[in-house]
Amino acid sequence: MIEEGTVLWKPSDSFKEKTNIIAYMTWLQKEKGLAFSDYNALWEWSVNEIEAFWESIWEYFDIQSSTPYHAVLENKEMPGATWFPSSTLNYVEHIMRQGEPGKVALFHDSEVRGAGEMTWDTFKTQVVTLANELREMGVEPGDRVAAYLPNIPETVVAMMATMSVGAVWSSCSPDFGSRSVLDRLQQIEPKVLFTIDGYQYGGKAFDRREEVLHITEALSTIEHVIQVPYLFSKDDQSEMANAVILDDLLNKREVTLEEFAFDRVPFDHPLQIMYSSGTTGIPKAIVHSHGGILIESYKILTFHANLTPESRMFFYTTTGWMMFNILTSGLLTGSALVLYDGNPAYPHIGKLWEIVERTKTTAFGASPMYVNLMKKAGLSPKEKFDVSNIESIILSGAPASPEVFEWIYDNVKQDLWLSSQSGGTDICSGFVTGVPIEPVYAGEMQVRGLGVDVHAYTDEGQSIVDDVGELVVLQPMPSMPIYFWNDEGNKRLAESYFDTFSRIWRQGDNLKITSRGTCIIYGRSDSVLNRNGVRMGTSEIYAAVESLEEIQDSIIINLDLPNSRSFMPLFIVLKRGYEFDDMLKDKINKFTRTYVSPRHVPDAIYQIEQVPYTLTGKKMEVPVRKIVAGVSEEQAANRDAMANPTSLDYFVTYSKNEFPAIKNEKIIE
Repeated sequence: MIEEGTVLWKPSDSFKEKTNIIAYMTWLQKEKGLAFSDYNALWEWSVNEIEAFWESIWEYFDIQSSTPYHAVLENKEMPGATWFPSSTLNYVEHIMRQGEPGKVALFHDSEVRGAGEMTWDTFKTQVVTLANELREMGVEPGDRVAAYLPNIPETVVAMMATMSVGAVWSSCSPDFGSRSVLDRLQQIEPKVLFTIDGYQYGGKAFDRREEVLHITEALSTIEHVIQVPYLFSKDDQSEMANAVILDDLLNKREVTLEEFAFDRVPFDHPLQIMYSSGTTGIPKAIVHSHGGILIESYKILTFHANLTPESRMFFYTTTGWMMFNILTSGLLTGSALVLYDGNPAYPHIGKLWEIVERTKTTAFGASPMYVNLMKKAGLSPKEKFDVSNIESIILSGAPASPEVFEWIYDNVKQDLWLSSQSGGTDICSGFVTGVPIEPVYAGEMQVRGLGVDVHAYTDEGQSIVDDVGELVVLQPMPSMPIYFWNDEGNKRLAESYFDTFSRIWRQGDNLKITSRGTCIIYGRSDSVLNRNGVRMGTSEIYAAVESLEEIQDSIIINLDLPNSRSFMPLFIVLKRGYEFDDMLKDKINKFTRTYVSPRHVPDAIYQIEQVPYTLTGKKMEVPVRKIVAGVSEEQAANRDAMANPTSLDYFVTYSKNEFPAIKNEKIIE
């Protein structure tokens, strides 16, 4: 088992010299007289002089505003910070500065259509043509435009057209059921809805026409429906009032970029509405601003993803995950994007690497869950595909174990910048991230993001190093939510981030910052395993248990019981061909005792068929814990927001049939 913190890669001097962040540091020295010995020194300046830092980002990327800002940060308090007041700009207008004629902007592939390309010329023309049609429909700045679309070029075009006219974009993936879609869209009352007729996943077609009818009937504010034929022909679309086919709009009258005027709006004008994971309750409708997403995206994608106009970025995502919004922001750098709609393991486990090879992808991203799928399937990408163009791999969505890091270096390539990142829908970016000029350590995230004043806090509010604490942010970020939709008095916003430490953002993740400045996320702080005062992240248990040859997957929870008792069961999924018996239980317990902690040996071990996951690949520890403890399924989880909804059935039954006896036992140490 590889040890956490093992050095796996160091950038060469020649590699460092070509990176965007070195170019920025050189610019700072030349233009501002600021010299920094290394990344950590740069980070210290970026949080100690936060206004000077963000103003340098504005200048470095030549952000265009019709009116000058009268301050960088007018109010530093959270919530309520005001960035670049008086400025007026448009996010999409900055994207349109990129792209050479004839160069590809979007590579795309899907189970429905197969592979294709869209040039920057076509992309720009379609965006402004559609934006003009939205204006003709009466769409104005501040109106909401929603989409029930997959990860295809039409979605990117619709998104950018919406933002071009100052309207507010919000998307749901077609794999969401109608309940999940309405839980989101009924909150924001969209004027226009883009819809798909269906999609294909794993070779199976999913007709979504009935869901679309249900959604549109339930949304009384919808004035126009724009249909995208995908699974079915144009003639087989559902009949709805005020519905039009997207291609018909694009073919009405072509508009050129030169004749189109973007709506420049205040820095804090809403750009997009995204949603919390929705595993419990109605999702929070998180609103981000035009300027906040613009300036944060420039920073993280240029310096922390190292994208350039020669890059080709492929992150496997759906439109229901914030990584879709981050991926599309890659266009700000001039990078081409690679889109895929379908099952990553269909018709074979190497499908995504087939796309990587064909598109000559330079930056590839996925969740650690996908890496585990490849590992279990026995795929070694370097043995079957041309990976020579890959310069970096980005891992996001869940903490990546040291074993995941090791597998990538062994099976993709040795000379590779591997960047594990952790952020959230909340900021549509990363708190802790990667940088191409620092070494890669197994299981660790390289750095805290520039301008992100991240610390690990004890329960008493003390910053700690080399120990696990709460991930907190001490100063505002431009991409923090400007508000939650329909959140009177910012009540839900305050409860979500500021209810633990006054005026300090608490993300809800367990974080350790090492003395080197690297970071390790140990899962959600609300799923921490606290045994007699000893806190342990669930990821540490998984790293140990899932390294055993018999174990395919696992999930562990800790339940507080009456009389200061606790019960910590481990649920495991076995690999095919292995049996669950007392010998295996003993092996798991001994391994956990040796490699994790004697206090964290599970009280009981159960075999299950599958571990519950969210659509973004996170284990659903908190909903499982709630269900086992007796919370109703409706209150604890939303099956429409799950990757495998039937996986909850076991825990519902367990809660009713087995847990009551355990709960009422006299002694559980």
